[in-house]
Amino acid sequence: MVVLSELCEGSSSSSSTQAHRYDVFLSFRGEDLKPELEYAIKSSRASVIVLSKNYATSTWCLDELVLILEQRMKSNHIVIPIFYHVEPTNVRKQQSSFGDAMAKHKQKMEVETNSTKRNQWVQKIELWNKALREVADLKGKDANGRQEVELIDEIVKDIFRRLCVSSRFPLPQLIGMENSIELVTSWLKDATSHTTDILTILDINRRCYTKYNGTIDVQKQLYNDISKPSSVQVHDVSVYTSMIENALARKKVFLVLDDIGSIDQLDALLGSKGFHPGSKILITTKDAWLTQSSLPFKTNIKPNYTEHKLRGLSTIEARKLLCFHAFMCNNPKAGYEEVSEKLVKYCDGHPMALKVLGRSLHNRDVTYWEGYIDTLKKENNSPINNVLRMSFDSLSSENDKDLFKHISCFFVGMDKNDTLTILEACDIETKTGITNLIDKCLLNIGWYNELRMHQLVQEMGRFVVREESLSCPWERSRLWGHESFRVLNQEMGTKNVLGLTLDMKILENKRIRGSLELKTDALSMMDRLMLLQLNYVQTNGSYEKFPKELRWLCMHGFPWKSIPSDLPMENVVALDMSHSNIESFGIFYSYPQRLHKRLKKLIGSCSDDKRLLGSLKILNLSFCEQLRRLGGFDHLPKLEKLILNCCTSLLEVCESIEECVELVHADLSYCNKLGKLPRIIGMLKKVNTLLLEGCALGESRIKVNNIGINSITSSSTIVGAMPSYSKFFAISLPRYLVSLSLENNNLSTESFPVDFSCLTMLKELHLDENPIVSLPFCVRSLPRLQILGMSNCNMLTTIENPPPTLKYLSLYFGSSCNRLLRKVVFDPQMSPLMFIFGSEMFSTSSFEFEGIVKIQPVADVEEKVLHCLGWTNLDFLIGMCVGAYLDDRREESEIQMYYEFGIFSTIYWSKEMPNWITDRSMGSSISFTIPSSPNNLTGLNCCCMVTSPFTEDVHLEVPLMKITNITKNLTWIYQHYVGSVLDVGGKSLMLLSHWMFGMNEMECGDHVTITVIIRENPDVIGNAVAKECGVCVEMEPSLKMSKCTLELSLKGSLTYWRMALKVAVKATLCDSKDVTLCVGITY
Repeated sequence: MVVLSELCEGSSSSSSTQAHRYDVFLSFRGEDLKPELEYAIKSSRASVIVLSKNYATSTWCLDELVLILEQRMKSNHIVIPIFYHVEPTNVRKQQSSFGDAMAKHKQKMEVETNSTKRNQWVQKIELWNKALREVADLKGKDANGRQEVELIDEIVKDIFRRLCVSSRFPLPQLIGMENSIELVTSWLKDATSHTTDILTILDINRRCYTKYNGTIDVQKQLYNDISKPSSVQVHDVSVYTSMIENALARKKVFLVLDDIGSIDQLDALLGSKGFHPGSKILITTKDAWLTQSSLPFKTNIKPNYTEHKLRGLSTIEARKLLCFHAFMCNNPKAGYEEVSEKLVKYCDGHPMALKVLGRSLHNRDVTYWEGYIDTLKKENNSPINNVLRMSFDSLSSENDKDLFKHISCFFVGMDKNDTLTILEACDIETKTGITNLIDKCLLNIGWYNELRMHQLVQEMGRFVVREESLSCPWERSRLWGHESFRVLNQEMGTKNVLGLTLDMKILENKRIRGSLELKTDALSMMDRLMLLQLNYVQTNGSYEKFPKELRWLCMHGFPWKSIPSDLPMENVVALDMSHSNIESFGIFYSYPQRLHKRLKKLIGSCSDDKRLLGSLKILNLSFCEQLRRLGGFDHLPKLEKLILNCCTSLLEVCESIEECVELVHADLSYCNKLGKLPRIIGMLKKVNTLLLEGCALGESRIKVNNIGINSITSSSTIVGAMPSYSKFFAISLPRYLVSLSLENNNLSTESFPVDFSCLTMLKELHLDENPIVSLPFCVRSLPRLQILGMSNCNMLTTIENPPPTLKYLSLYFGSSCNRLLRKVVFDPQMSPLMFIFGSEMFSTSSFEFEGIVKIQPVADVEEKVLHCLGWTNLDFLIGMCVGAYLDDRREESEIQMYYEFGIFSTIYWSKEMPNWITDRSMGSSISFTIPSSPNNLTGLNCCCMVTSPFTEDVHLEVPLMKITNITKNLTWIYQHYVGSVLDVGGKSLMLLSHWMFGMNEMECGDHVTITVIIRENPDVIGNAVAKECGVCVEMEPSLKMSKCTLELSLKGSLTYWRMALKVAVKATLCDSKDVTLCVGITY
């Protein structure tokens, strides 16, 4: 028995409706509780009876049926029978499984010796027979040949219509949830009887309530739902846990635990004994670590685990959701377009925020909307902020709360590793702290290792800081934006301030009036200031009273030519002077190396050894276009990261850089005037990340020092001794590189050595924007390479056998590329690989991208391959040409054979289909049954003929083809590689395709439908019209012979056409038409 809905007490419905507690009673073959049946049926307005093959074997079901039909006669009870793979005739006449079941009941009656019980059996059987005849005569639903999803939807709509309850059950708005619904549906369908599956849905919307009805109340509800209700009063959580885990171990369940907030809750509800095989557990929470830390995962037999994180809505979805709640439609009302876009941008895809704000602004005028948006950014007590605040309040330590406030105020968008270096110097524990914030959905890490935080979460963090002093910002611990401007301008800083950021360019962009020439004394009272950012701020005065506890100093656009000597930086760990006017940095030694070492000894013995930058770990001087000299590295003993990107005037780097034994990251990109670059690179002994983009290395030869670290110096010395006029020089790369970028250096394939195997640690290599013709052979020898970038290598023709360890390959090509790439081939041992590429790289002819597509002229395809496909009499295609369009590009080529996703196809112009297409139907679809045959089915040949209503030359969209196996409820949809073709006039477009299917996907007797789908494209003149469809079922005498023949036929040029592949589109960027694919290749 299943209740569709339970009417609420005090409902305003009619008196007849009030007499019923339930809407629908569902009767089906299964276990039920006899005492509850009569009440449930009599309290329902309708019953749905699922008559399955085993229905009549249950006396409970037959008793239900009798009672339901009695209610139909007495109280206008609605009855809807569903004939689930049974014939109404068999139900009416008690034939087939129904006859067998009734015969068994009669046998039980005949062996009964008690006369009273025997008479009861006689009466029951008579009632059952009558009930079965009566229900079979009712108008019902037949499940035979129907897709169950469609059938259920039809039944539910019929119930709503007949009960007039649709107005009481508005469907929830699930805008933008299609992918999540599809994932959950797939997870539910993926059933197995041997394991337990657990799906955790992570959602920042989840509310972590501090007050519950009590764990015992929830345990009681759960236990009563999965087992017989217990009359024993239990007041101990552990006792109920034991009862629940015993019930879960005995019975297969589908259990949904919503809004789990702690590990104690989960352990109390699931226990530790495990689950009955085949159970499904769905958990929603905002704590990513929680599920896998629970007791079921600490047993020997662990459940299968899946995690799904809900993402924010796209701009289109967000606008639709906002408008639904604000205007009760999908688009903004006239005059509200601009304010709607502002609110959509403010919410940044957050569904709850869009819903709450949309409802709050319903029926409000535009002026109110504008004021409301301004208020949101200042109001601490907004409903959205209050919900998000619960996640912050649930953080268990003050350390994690301080870490969150630091990041939300200062470090969103910054590199994670740089931020950790800075905050660890501020005595913030970051290793566990960052993980805790991520687990609470308060923080995430971007693709480029940057710290990312939803805008509303960031604002919530800043609201928390504002609450420290609502009216006196100088009393707060952290200052940013206009409030920093106000405090510094009025010289009102206090010792409470730990961090302050001010970017005058941002303030100017926001049109905030005011100019600031900072008096350095304005910071003198901020004794505890550790984090300071003063971007594009004009300073005036001495730096002697500058805060001495600084750990992070960021001064973009610093106006002076050198760093003031009185600027206290003893404790600074990160110094960022990007976009500044400085011309030199540090003490620079222009002496020979040996003399430099002697002078250093002499200076060191005479000085107090005070290292002004002795704590510095990160030095960023990028885009300092006036910088010419860089030195004094012997005063930077802890330097780990040096960034000199786009220092286009840099001529010299002091050889004291060799003293930086802790240096692991060096960015010299676009320092194309830097002298002795090979010598400098050779001195970077421990560097594992080396960025040399745009360094004009075009005529160099790259090598790897494989002798040892000590030899780097000697090799560099040799290179440095070469004449300055020599165009040829070698670059000796450090052996311990993990990441290397050689982008935009005019390097040819010959610039690389034969072997790179000495770079045993290299995981990331970028060769983008170089005139490389093919993948350098040395790249194949990299034993740990995972990321390879070769985008915009416009001379690239082939990529063959990249390392099997590769996980990510970027092959994006701009619209102006030469499209010379013709072949991409992978190692058979290749793991699943993610691609980033633009559609511009593809060609409409003679092109192979293994695992994606292979194209070859039909004239070059061997005859035995065509024969194996069942394609004959196609000689007329040889010499014929077709104008094919891919995106906005047109290429004229001879007729091609395409292979995609297990489908062979070709497109051409003709007046009629091939004569071996035996079954045909006019229009856009054809239905047929796979004929019985002793032979094995090898595939289907499908052909569709489409034409244009126009007579002049136009180009037609190549249609989609949809094949549905109705018997097995399987569907395939094929969108052709080519988008459209140019109409030659007087002929119809033919799309001929051969489909190969997996085991048991197509069998004799299956009912199949083929449909041609015409896509309407407003940019294409002459949308196609389906004229005729045809199909030919291909059989082989032996499956073994079929496979053998195909394998032999596909040798040589078509070898890779026999692979099976899985392609999942992960993301599509509409503007640039970039596509990310995750491809797994199996042989």
